[in-house]
Amino acid sequence: MRITPLPAPGPGTPRLREALLAASFTPAGLLERLGPTAHAALARGERVPALAALRGDEGPLAAAVRLFLLGRSVAWKVAEGALPLEAALDDGWLVREGDEVRATVDVRPYASGEVSDAWIVSDPGGLPAAAGAAGRPADVVLGAGGASATLAALTPRTPVGRALDLGTGSGVQALHAVRHAAHVTATDTNPRALRMASLTLALSDAPPAALREGSLFEPVSDAPPYDLIVSNPPFVISPARSGAGLTYRDGGLAGDELCRALVRRSADHLAHGGLCQLLANWEQVEGEDWRERLAGWVPPGCDAWIVRREEQDVAEYAELWLRDAGLHRGDPAAYEEAYAGWLDEFAARRVRAVGFGWITLRASGSERPSVRVEDWPHAVEQPLGSAVTGHFDRLDFLRCRDDAALLATRYVLADGVVQEQVGAPGAEDPEHIVLRQRHGMMRADAMDTVSAGFAGSCDGTLLASAILDAIASLLGEDPVTLRAGAGTWLRPLVEQGFLLPAA
Repeated sequence: MRITPLPAPGPGTPRLREALLAASFTPAGLLERLGPTAHAALARGERVPALAALRGDEGPLAAAVRLFLLGRSVAWKVAEGALPLEAALDDGWLVREGDEVRATVDVRPYASGEVSDAWIVSDPGGLPAAAGAAGRPADVVLGAGGASATLAALTPRTPVGRALDLGTGSGVQALHAVRHAAHVTATDTNPRALRMASLTLALSDAPPAALREGSLFEPVSDAPPYDLIVSNPPFVISPARSGAGLTYRDGGLAGDELCRALVRRSADHLAHGGLCQLLANWEQVEGEDWRERLAGWVPPGCDAWIVRREEQDVAEYAELWLRDAGLHRGDPAAYEEAYAGWLDEFAARRVRAVGFGWITLRASGSERPSVRVEDWPHAVEQPLGSAVTGHFDRLDFLRCRDDAALLATRYVLADGVVQEQVGAPGAEDPEHIVLRQRHGMMRADAMDTVSAGFAGSCDGTLLASAILDAIASLLGEDPVTLRAGAGTWLRPLVEQGFLLPAA
């Protein structure tokens, strides 16, 4: 990969932005012009379908796509009709090569949640899926891949005072944070990444962030605490002798120590009530419960919600990241040697698999913090930021109420919860009753007659105790007995968001 000097935003950058918008160089514009097949292929890092779709087109959008997404040179006269050419050359977005120009960086249209009309600036290659080429420079900066999008959709977007994007890369999380935080700091160990993040913010006409170079929390060791910390860290668990040394993915610490250190140390930098939202990989060790191991990372005084979305055995994991580094395209003997090195190091640490997921911490200061660790490989409805906030709000509600207080509360059924009944056709009673969420985590929970009847009656008008008394009367049950056992099913229904306290 050819590494070129980076642009330096100046007067030409706002003009370039205006030209990109005028050309419909946006996510919607790309989809319409390229079509779904070429558009999807481009997201996977495959350029040939897009090149075919643009064949013969010399319009402004085609020129921008060739320059900024496909890494192709464009004739001077064609580029002149599409972009403010002299201004883009002056600021360094383009360089001239004879009668042609080429882009110095990848510029990818981006829109997600509250962010629109934005662009992510990265090194040519753009996405992690496109970066599997041997000989890639260690300090290469990649664009917005699936992990970046997942983290952005997970993060609550309530207004905050101070936010920290730790390991900013091309600046995706900072681009979101500056829209709802009064002050944003973005850090990275790679100075080239900090430059890319500043370009992303400048071209997207976003408020600036304070940029700090360094590892983990070192650059902000003396800073006031943050209300929000987000991190898509270099979480790949690669052996020290792998030789990859890719800054965007390899943290430089043994095993999953980087993720553990990030979790453990975050509490020292969170304001009371502050959230830390991060993605992580972790080792699943032979003879250890991975849930207990992850729970042991949580610092005192913090509530935590840890979700495993996927796991891979060590062979699958090694293959994934060897391909990412492009080693499968080189010398077969070198590939096999590297593969064996990964497996040997996993075996030495008794690692049988690697888990992927997210970790959310909240600095509650509670002497009885809640730590929920769960495996949830099923579909969810993104964005999940409001679900994250709701999870901790319900924890606060439940933590200060015993079962008697729960029964003295009115509840409503959460939006989108439906009831499913399963049984033989024509049967008088169903074999199973299931409550299912159509939003957020999209959970499903089996109910009995009492709990299903209770949930269906929750419209915010009656106390829980009154609903139970009415159900007891209908079923001929002892109301005292129903009340005594209600906490065992009512508390989980509230915790998981099927029922919400009425306003």
